[in-house]
Amino acid sequence: MSKPDSRAEKAARIAHLLETEGDAVAENTRGFNFARYDATEDLDDYEALKREARAIKEDAIERLPELLDDLRGAVEYRGGHLYVAEDAADANAYVSEVVDGANVVKSKSMTTEELELNEALEADGAHVTETDLGEWVLQLADEAPSHIVGPAIHKSREGIADLFAETFDLGDDERPETAEELTRFARERLLAEIREADVGVTGANFLTADSGSMALVTSEGNARKTVVVPDTHVAVAGVEKVVPTVEDLAPFVELIGRSGTGQDVTSYVSLFTPPTPSPPVDFDDADTPMAEPGTAAGDGASEPHPDREFHLVLVDNGRLAMREDEDLKETLYCIRCGACSNSCGNFQSVGGHAFGGETYSGGIATGWEAGVEGLDTAAEFNDLCTGCTRCVPACPVEIDIPWINTVVRDRVNRGADPGTFDPLVEGLTPDDEPAGLDPAKRLFGNFETLARLGSATAPLSNWGATLGPVRAAMDRWLGVARERELPAFERETLVDWFESRGGPRVSEGMARREAVLYPDVYTNHVAVDRGRAAVRTLEALGVRVTVPASAAVGSGRAPLSQGMIETARGKAERCVDALLPAVDAGRDVVVIEPSDLAAFDREYDRLVRDDDAERLAANSYEVLEYVFGLLENGADPGGLTAGDGEAVAYHAHCQQRTLGLEGHTVAVLDRLGYDVTTSETECCGMAGSFGYKSEYYALSMDVGEPLVEQFGDAGRVLASGTSCGEQLDALLGEPAEHPVEAVAPE
Repeated sequence: MSKPDSRAEKAARIAHLLETEGDAVAENTRGFNFARYDATEDLDDYEALKREARAIKEDAIERLPELLDDLRGAVEYRGGHLYVAEDAADANAYVSEVVDGANVVKSKSMTTEELELNEALEADGAHVTETDLGEWVLQLADEAPSHIVGPAIHKSREGIADLFAETFDLGDDERPETAEELTRFARERLLAEIREADVGVTGANFLTADSGSMALVTSEGNARKTVVVPDTHVAVAGVEKVVPTVEDLAPFVELIGRSGTGQDVTSYVSLFTPPTPSPPVDFDDADTPMAEPGTAAGDGASEPHPDREFHLVLVDNGRLAMREDEDLKETLYCIRCGACSNSCGNFQSVGGHAFGGETYSGGIATGWEAGVEGLDTAAEFNDLCTGCTRCVPACPVEIDIPWINTVVRDRVNRGADPGTFDPLVEGLTPDDEPAGLDPAKRLFGNFETLARLGSATAPLSNWGATLGPVRAAMDRWLGVARERELPAFERETLVDWFESRGGPRVSEGMARREAVLYPDVYTNHVAVDRGRAAVRTLEALGVRVTVPASAAVGSGRAPLSQGMIETARGKAERCVDALLPAVDAGRDVVVIEPSDLAAFDREYDRLVRDDDAERLAANSYEVLEYVFGLLENGADPGGLTAGDGEAVAYHAHCQQRTLGLEGHTVAVLDRLGYDVTTSETECCGMAGSFGYKSEYYALSMDVGEPLVEQFGDAGRVLASGTSCGEQLDALLGEPAEHPVEAVAPE
């Protein structure tokens, strides 16, 4: 299959999901995400709780073999059975032998989805019923989950009503319509299945090695019933679910509900130490008490009931290999809350049926699918992670999800088959990537080279890029969307302009501070106006500014976004070499583009020497953050442009929000008299090169659509990121300014 056809098919698939599932997914995930903000605000020290949870998971994964031995001892001491399955086939064979064709009820379990356990049991003659409402709906519809926590979030209430009516042949007078009626209808039928069940199968959110206890965290009570009603209970969980002690569950109970659905505590947090003390429920003998006092399951009973059988199946299926992989290892810290999905702009539009693999969905899915299924599966959706970092503060165990996605993207790139012309292309492009790299990724990863060439040949380069045949070729062979306006390169770069004006305008003796304005690739070659505005703004506040030609190098963010890690490392090292002399001389580094500052702050510790990364990050500032600091420390704002009550709409870049810097811009604008409305939409959808790619253009625009609803009538729109400004231009039909252009002296 040719790449153009592949892109077209992917675009068509995304368009279909936007039309059929997008509204339901958006409503549910955004609701979960906003509820998370409210729920976590109630915690005394949210960040400390996350650090505690991560430390427990780090320790547990590090000591996993030891903890598995402890867990085995605890389970077998109580008369249960523990089996460690090497892979899906091994796990399914063991459970099938236990079930032996009986009636099975299951509570929600992503691990059993991974194993395709239902299919294996049914092939062996068993009757299997999902008891989680969402999972049951999908079982009836024969569909895969769209979300780790809310498997049926892509279904509307009307769609579920239609499904029930069709499946159970309901007449108009029997058809449930409201949420309450649908829930009651499901409850009655599921209770009938539970009454007749011989075996209950559950997952496990957590398992404690000290006592063999398991925690089930659910929004419905069916998991409890699945455990206590049948006489045989089979729990299936990945080996990574083990934590050392019962006490270690505390931070996770606080975090998992808040992170996933925004609930302070989920409806049911059940802690069992199976086999449970209570006898199996006999619905036909309702007059007999559950247990006599002093007997098994009576008052204070703790011994397993003699009629109960318990099997714990722990699944490897690639996890132990992930434990030895320094880049995928963090995936095992995941507690499957779904916060990364809920916070992701792309996921909010299409859900897990696009942004997901065989089993797992959302940002963390890349790590899971690469580890348990392989790179080919992860490659199918990996590019939907744009590296915006919105999921990083959302994750309750502080997993660096964007880095996992970047690493997997790099591995996919390196495993690609070389094409006929790749050796030639490889020799012409200034990167460190192997043959076989997707041409679009190579193009966007080498944007610095393209920008240098574009400026050197402007305006001819800009004219040529508008020609129909050129755009058609770019669309077909490079996947650059024809609908997207291309950046126009400036012949006079920011560095050229600064040199032509004679260098710094503030003398050393009069300077409040000295700073290097980092001439990032886009500011230097395309958005030169914002660079000029930044220089004028800083000088008006008494800063001696330099824009050295030696610093006009790419940060490595562009190739990193394409998974070109070695190329990014080379550029990062060059950037550090260019900027650290200024830091050593006591100068500050001021950065206009938030994604470059995020690279310095978050990614350079993986690309350059730790001490170099720390020094650069500690002395680098986003431009409006720097202006805020100057004003707070006594700089006179009189030389800046006052707002005089002018209304402005402001959209902050994703990574600016992640770094906690949005408030500085708003504070500066407020202080200068602007009437600021901030964006309620966290992601504009452009995400650097993502919005340029033809297969993702429609998705990019859909993600940004809420901005049209909020900012459509705004007279003046400000955006702090390059990609944000481009997207707002496309969405609103009017150019957006960088905030520094609004405050700069005229």
